[in-house]
Amino acid sequence: MSFQDVLKRGDDFLTEYPRRSKLWNYASHAVCLFMILQSKAILHLLYTPVVHNIENLDNALARARRENRSLLTVMNHMSVVDDPAFFAALPMRFHTDIDTIRWGFGAHNICFSNKVSSWFFNLGKVLGTKRFGEGPFQGSLEAAIRILSPDDTLDLEFGPLVRNEEKPLLIQEAGNGQGKLDVEKLAPQVQPSSSSTNLLMSKSPFIRNKTSWFHVFPEGYVLQLHQPHNNSMRYFKWGVSRLILESTRAPIVVPVFTYGFEKVAPEDSAEKGINRYLPANLKSEIHINVGSSIDDATIESYRKRWRDLCKKYIDPRNPSDLSEELKYGSEACSLRSEVSARLRDAVSNIRESLHVFNKEDPRFKEPAFWKRYTLSEGASDPDVNFIGKNWAIRRFQKHLPEYNGDEA
Repeated sequence: MSFQDVLKRGDDFLTEYPRRSKLWNYASHAVCLFMILQSKAILHLLYTPVVHNIENLDNALARARRENRSLLTVMNHMSVVDDPAFFAALPMRFHTDIDTIRWGFGAHNICFSNKVSSWFFNLGKVLGTKRFGEGPFQGSLEAAIRILSPDDTLDLEFGPLVRNEEKPLLIQEAGNGQGKLDVEKLAPQVQPSSSSTNLLMSKSPFIRNKTSWFHVFPEGYVLQLHQPHNNSMRYFKWGVSRLILESTRAPIVVPVFTYGFEKVAPEDSAEKGINRYLPANLKSEIHINVGSSIDDATIESYRKRWRDLCKKYIDPRNPSDLSEELKYGSEACSLRSEVSARLRDAVSNIRESLHVFNKEDPRFKEPAFWKRYTLSEGASDPDVNFIGKNWAIRRFQKHLPEYNGDEA
């Protein structure tokens, strides 16, 4: 279900910058093109990028637009250059239209550490996510849910003739239909007025003419491991589950697995003085493997289970927002875990199909393993060795504004 207050908070997050301005749109496209072209030049001059099964991405994006749905791509996180380099490797047809350029997340303490970088990354269609304590219920996640919700599937203005606890369900069920929202069918359910057929939001918090594309790295941190665990993944965090379950219409979900970016930006380069700023492993191959979109029936089965939970646990005193049970209850948490695990499997299956790497250690799927490993700083499982640092360890990130040196 799509809760009005969640979508409204997403609106509020996005309206912190003047995204309704045409000038912003032009500037945003210019910033995105600048980064893409610069990255494309470096990538093609110094390395050898190879994109496999690009037709899967073409078909998914075309179908998303045709069915008035958004596109969500999920990818493993191998290096700090994953985001610009991945898009730089794609053909130019993905960059000529501002509506086709992806939205994404960036670490707030790195990308948004001052006003200049904050404006730059916001123009680059990046939303700041805060680590260590903020969790999956922060503003950037709700902004992403809003971005993935096509504008004409939103209805935040239902009148009192519809029971409050039914409104979130109606928003998502209306959005799950094919094509545009049938306002004539819903109009009789709202309070009669001169604008009773205008069920849509008055305006989007940003300018767009087509449904959006959101790209995520659900691991949350870069992961580079020494052999035999190289090119493995952490578990996928719950935030990506919210994007699928709570958008007003189910996005088309495409898994992507890449390797080679870890050679461009090895995590141990920080220990190599001036070499950390110089290109590494020149002429290395970079492989981007685009998988088939996840079956719609699978996605819809998760969304139906989410709607059932919402009907069961909606708070009648505050029906326009997530209840505590829907945030932290065992059934809701279990569903989010299941969705994120299914997405991880989709990316992992691409990795396995390549027959390039050792079979992935089954421990890596489990959040409990990574929590134990991080809390013990590797002592619990000394056979798993990072290249560089495990950035999930808080004391390694002293540049966090809220960092307390007395904390572990």
